Order: sequence, then structure tokens, then C-alpha cells
Amino acid sequence: MVEVITQITDKEKAVTIGGILAVTVFVSLLLGENLIVQGIIFLVGWFLFTGDRPTHIFVTIKTLPRDLTVLVRYVKLNYYLKMWEKRGWTVAHVFQSVVERHPDKVALRIDDHILTFQDVEDLSNQVANYFLAMGFHRGDTIALLMENKPEYGCMWLGLSKIGVITALINTNLKKDVLLHSIRVADAKAVIVGTELVDAIDELRHEEDIAKLPIYQHHDSFQVRDNLPQRSGTIGLTDALRAASVDPPIEEMNKGQVTNKMVYIYTSGTTGLPKAAVITNIRYMFFVLGCGFMVGVRKDDVIYNPLPLYHTAGGMVGLGTVFLLGTTTVLRKKFSASNFWTDCIKYKATAAQYIGELCRYLLSVPDKPHDTAHTVRLMFGNGLRPQIWPQFVARFNIRHIGEVYGSTEGNSNLANIDSKVGAVGFVPRYAGPLYPVSLIKCDEDNGEPIKDENGWCIKCKPGEAGIFLGKITRKAPARAFGGYADKKASEKKIMRDVFRKGDAYFNSGDILVQDIYGYFYFKDRTGDTYRWRGENVATSEVEAVISNIVGLHDCVVYGVEVPHVEGRAGMAAIVDPKREINVENLSNGVQGCLPPYARPLFIRLMDALPMTGTFKMKKLDLQLEGYDLNKITDPIYFLHSDGAYKVFTRDDYDRIQSGNARL
Repeated sequence: MVEVITQITDKEKAVTIGGILAVTVFVSLLLGENLIVQGIIFLVGWFLFTGDRPTHIFVTIKTLPRDLTVLVRYVKLNYYLKMWEKRGWTVAHVFQSVVERHPDKVALRIDDHILTFQDVEDLSNQVANYFLAMGFHRGDTIALLMENKPEYGCMWLGLSKIGVITALINTNLKKDVLLHSIRVADAKAVIVGTELVDAIDELRHEEDIAKLPIYQHHDSFQVRDNLPQRSGTIGLTDALRAASVDPPIEEMNKGQVTNKMVYIYTSGTTGLPKAAVITNIRYMFFVLGCGFMVGVRKDDVIYNPLPLYHTAGGMVGLGTVFLLGTTTVLRKKFSASNFWTDCIKYKATAAQYIGELCRYLLSVPDKPHDTAHTVRLMFGNGLRPQIWPQFVARFNIRHIGEVYGSTEGNSNLANIDSKVGAVGFVPRYAGPLYPVSLIKCDEDNGEPIKDENGWCIKCKPGEAGIFLGKITRKAPARAFGGYADKKASEKKIMRDVFRKGDAYFNSGDILVQDIYGYFYFKDRTGDTYRWRGENVATSEVEAVISNIVGLHDCVVYGVEVPHVEGRAGMAAIVDPKREINVENLSNGVQGCLPPYARPLFIRLMDALPMTGTFKMKKLDLQLEGYDLNKITDPIYFLHSDGAYKVFTRDDYDRIQSGNARL
């Protein structure tokens, strides 16, 4: 774990005091023998180097270059946001201005399939005109289920031009969870790639889904003969070719920066996926904030192997194309063995990551082309401090742009100077400009600790606490758009935190800050855990498993696994008679849950530990984990073939040594 600096050393303090004193004496001598002036100078000097002031002065001087850099970038960010807002520009308008500058420049590519900026503009206009002709109206929602491809962003960009909101569906979802995601967005139609049409077919018997028009889209760069049109769907590829490429100016000009543009799903702290509201201005702020802060350039070629339904891949990744004019190279699915080969092939100058991705890259044996690339910048979130130096050294990456923030949240941070382990920073004196706070909490249950007056208590440097962002509706950086479900939105807001009437977004994360203003991630509160770069909602998995095993009581939680990022899922199921069919459980989990949400361990118990108020005591189970030295209950382990098999001592030893395939 990275050391969190909570105070300056005695040597640093002595140097600071000595410097202040020397300046004071020099100024005093310079002003002559006037005793009154010398006395005033002495008092000023005494004031500066007593108490804790030398620490503040030392920190201010030491962080001044960093803080001036971020100030310039923050001013630039707000200049563009204000300019676009004043002009009444939405994301679509900004993109048109980018197209005008370089219509023939490559915007998006995958393998050898390329879309120029003009191609993206034309296709998005065809999408807008076609769906406008089909009778869709401003405020309607269309669900988009499609694997990574250049056409993906064109779909939602085109729909945004006529005010239609696009719900970006996770391509891993199936059955009940997929059905919920379509329903919660109140989708009026579904656009589905041919490669995923089977997942929609499984839902066609549902009454409300059966009524929806399903638009099937073939990849325009693949052989059509191998992609049959599914019965009961509408062929979208040919229909778009027949639509006009002229921009729907009248509809576009009705748009406002505060209009909803897309829904991006997040697990939140509990329950099924929530549709986070992304407005035009929220999208602009998030993309420019990330791009400007980490140093993305307009001439960058960015390698993006992340899924486009996520914030990182689809919001930031495509956003640098639409708003900044970069070129982005997509990949259908991340491949550790091909990552640097692709970067070399496409002459990438920047690349995106999530923490797990970096660990996968390090796990690949050393190859000569590890440093033969031209990537100067990698940016993303979740790069573990334990592997950060090793990653940078092995692959010769000059700059790491670590960012922090949730899709729906208003408390985003960025690490602009490659400080190892830091998720970002806020200068000590910048509170009024960017009001984020850490408040003390009970780390066992995440509940805030309050003072005798009922107010939350701010953490001191080195103290872990819940990270909050103040909600200010008038400022796009501080607003909270929430979810499509208003009740879910309210659960993320803390009110009357420091004074009556204030409101803060609760990130649900526990962070710690050092004296230089750097923040470091420590843990998550609530009923979620992160595995394979995805947030897993325990209640969602509990509901699925409980149904599979005949409604037996079930509790799901994350357990720490050595040498692995995040927490692995573990399910404890009440089965005193040992009547659960593990083979059926394996098949059910594999069929109903995406890979990252499938528990790695299953524990069969006679009863679950509960409190006096009948709440399940997850903490006790988490502490026991899968330790065979503490547990006598039967434990099953998820193997690579998708089957749960008895967890043996050999399995345990391989996991502890880091040699197991998880």
C-alpha cells in the first residue's frame, strides 16, 4: 500500500522556518533601521513560522507547479463549457464543428474497418432521420445492445440529434437482468447487433417486450450472407442506407445542454442495474474534464479495448473523438497478448485501461515489443499501487492519468502528475472551487460518525472516510443527474451533512487524503464489490441464486483474494439437509449471470449468522472468507469449465500462492 503522508518531517519544517526567517531578516535590513518597521516585520515572520503554518507554507510551495497546471486546465475546461452552453450547443453540435475542421480524418476504426469524421456524421444523420420518420419523439428511449464497433457511437449520437435517449445495455446481460434493464429505461424499441440477437429472442415471450419493435443491425463490414435476418425483427442496416445524410437541423436546434442524452447502467450500492442519467452537459464535463486533466491531445491516436456500454470506453473513449477530434482504435474484446501489438500496428500515442487490464498485461511473458510502441499516455481508473511502478517500468509509459469517479456522481478526481497510487487530488485551499469532503465513518458498516450536534465530521489527513461531493444544481461540475428511477437517486444523496439544507452525493467509497491533497482509494461501502473491473450488486446475485436453488436463503459478499484486484464473489446458502444439486446450480449460474457476477465460491451452511433484528451478518462471513482452516462447511469452487466442484486444500494453496486460474 502506498504510504499516505500526514505530516512534513522536522527537517522540512526547519528548512521552511529557516527560509521564512531569512526572508524576514533580509527585508528588515533592506528597509533600514526604522524600529517600528522592523518590529512589524518581526511579528509577521513570527506569525508565519509558529504553529502549523510552516506545514501549510511548505505544502503550498511544494505543490505550486502541480496546482498551477491544474488551474490552467480547469479554466480551459470551464471556458469551453461556458462557450458551448452560451451557443446552445449539444454534443451533436460540437461534433459538427469538429467534422468541419477535418472531415476526412479517421475518427474510428476496428481492424481494417474505418469511419472518417464525415462518415460518422453521415451515418448519425441517417440514424436520426430514419427514427424520426418512424415516429420516435424527443424524450423517448431506445435500448442499444451491440458489441464494440465503429457504428456503436453513431447510433446514440444520431438518436441524440432528435432528442431520443439511448440506453446503453451491458452486452453480458441475459434473461431477467437484461429484461429489467430494458424495462427500467422505459424503452420504446431495441436496436440489437446480429451477434447478440439471441439474448433478445429469449425475452420475446414477455408481453411488454413482444410489443417493442426490434431493429437488427448487421455489421456493414462483414459478409452479409453469414448474418441472417432474424424473423420478427426489422432490418436496420439497409434501412439506414436509404435514409438521408442531411443533418436534421430543426430537431437539433430544439436540443438543450440539460437534455438527457444516454443512460449508462451502474450497479449502485444495492439492487439490479440502475440507469444513470447522462445529459449533454454532463457528458461534455466528464469527457473534457478527463481529457484536459490527463493531457489528451487532439492529434492523439487512442487505443480503446474497453466495452462501449461503460463510462470509460463509451463515454470518455468515444467522447474524445466527438468533442476533441482524436482518432480512436476499438477492439471487439480486450486481449492481453495483442494489446501492444495493436498499439504498434495502429501507431497509438495513448491508450485506455481499467485496473484489471494492467494486471493482465503484466501477466503476459516479456516480449521484445513491450516497449516498441509509441504510447506516451495511459489513462483510466483502478491501477493498483502495488503494480504501478512495475507496470510503468516494464512498458516504458511516461505518463499515467489515473481518474476517479462514478458514472452518475459529481465528485470526480484526476491524477495529472503520475503520483503513484493516487486517484487524484484537490489543493488544500481549493475547497470553495471544488467542494469535496471526506467524512468519518464506521468502516465496518459505512455509517457516518457524527458529532454531538448531529453534523458529520471531516477527516484529517491520514484518516479514512466516505468521499462526498457537494451538490450544486447551477454548476455542471457539481450537479447530480441521478438515475431514471427517482427513488434510487434519492438514496445516493446525503442531506444536512455540515449545515441545515446542504446536500452531498455519497460516492459509497472510502478514501484517505494526505497533506498534499492527494486522495487514495481504500474500500467500498454498501452491498457491492468490484470484480474483473465490474461492480457487482450482491442483492442481484442473491436473487438469481435463491431462485435457482428453490428459494433457499442466500447471502452474497466479496472476499479478498491474494494477488488479485478487487474482491471475488462468495455465496453462502442455507442447506442443512445438503439437498442442493450443485450441477443444477452450476448450469443456472452460468445461464443467468454474466461471468464477472458469478460467485467464485459457494458455501453451504446450516444457518446464516444474523443480528437480533434479523439482519444477515455479512462481515463475519467476509472475515472467514474461504479459509479452510476456519470453515468446516462444504465449499465449492468455480472451475474454468463453469462447474462448481469441491474446494480442496490444493485449490486453497494454489489461490494463496497466486498460481490458481480464477
